[in-house]
Amino acid sequence: MSTDILDLDQLYDPPSEAIQRGVLPHLVPFHVAYIEAATFFCFATGRPHGLDVSPRGGPRGFVRVLDARTVAFADFPGNNRIESMRNLTDDPRAAMLFLFPGLEIFMRINGRARIVTDDDLRASLAEADKRPKTAIVLAIDEVLFHCGKAINRAKLWAPESHLDRSALPSPGQMKTSITNGTADDARRLDAEYEHTVRTKLY
Repeated sequence: MSTDILDLDQLYDPPSEAIQRGVLPHLVPFHVAYIEAATFFCFATGRPHGLDVSPRGGPRGFVRVLDARTVAFADFPGNNRIESMRNLTDDPRAAMLFLFPGLEIFMRINGRARIVTDDDLRASLAEADKRPKTAIVLAIDEVLFHCGKAINRAKLWAPESHLDRSALPSPGQMKTSITNGTADDARRLDAEYEHTVRTKLY
């Protein structure tokens, strides 16, 4: 495999003027409309120790537009690794990549994020009467849309693309493989996972 530094500008055409002009340093009304409809995004952070991307989801409006240059969202329980949070304490750079179920488009926000514990903001981001321990506020550096070619290549929203749960190892089977557990352990862990992932959201 060649170790030569690639001249990417020789390999790829430059983005069109329309695409370049579509990268903005602030939100405009159509960005806001998409954010208000969003139910899922992936949150990317990093620091010298490594990178992290974590999924974030909620009802419509769970990402709050504070102004044209600032958005916020609650940090609700996950696996308690809190890698994103630890990264932000070292490096504020962050990115949000939004997916919109059924639509062939992505939206990305790049910026600088901070962890806040402001009572009023946390109260405004509460879900199911649960107030988050912290919120993340992101100052926007740039916002842009991506085309949906990757969605179509993956056939992401096509019903025939949905995986059969039995075709791959279950969460319980994966855990017991690591811990040398039994088949009964795997079934118990699967039942616990099924309950937790659907009912203990907050």
